[in-house]
Amino acid sequence: MSYSDVFKIKLEREHDEDIHVGDLVRTGPNKFPHYEVVAVNGDKAWVRNVQNGLDHITPLNRCRRIID
Repeated sequence: MSYSDVFKIKLEREHDEDIHVGDLVRTGPNKFPHYEVVAVNGDKAWVRNVQNGLDHITPLNRCRRIID
């Protein structure tokens, strides 16, 4: 069980959003950390934390584009 389950935090987006390789995104309702999208395949995104360089695979519907 994760913190989002315990506190009933909804991490998925409410609407469709085009996410592409090279986009800067965040996951969930928090503003940080920021991730760069490395690859997209189906409903998953490979993202890299821009602060520490760690890679993650996350559901695409949790990614929110960061607009300057």
